[in-house]
Amino acid sequence: MSTYVPPGWPSQVHPPGSDRFEDTALAWLLELVPPEYRRYGVLRRYPIALARMARHHVAASVEAAREGFRTARVDLGDVVPPHGIESVLDTYRREGARLVTLLHGIELVETALRGLAEPDDPAHQRPFTPKL
Repeated sequence: MSTYVPPGWPSQVHPPGSDRFEDTALAWLLELVPPEYRRYGVLRRYPIALARMARHHVAASVEAAREGFRTARVDLGDVVPPHGIESVLDTYRREGARLVTLLHGIELVETALRGLAEPDDPAHQRPFTPKL
């Protein structure tokens, strides 16, 4: 069993192929979506579906952060002083970078889950190969 994971693999998720991969992936993904998602048994039964929903949820957050960054000066210019606007923009920069990193991790986990769900699909066979 290979324990290689690509750069950006979330530290909370065990490597694909390990005994606890699906359990840790499920727990991690549930932390990324709204708490209400825990009510739906289908998302626990099919972690690939949860990964897809998490990807869409975080991608929407990335877009919201980008839109907020683009419009902060105009929307807040009359009510927040310039140094406050700069702080808001810095917050968007930091949070945006965190969200993009998170989205990349979700995509990696989703790819690995698809490899389990579609083992005969050549696109998902051994999706993570170390580069020498």
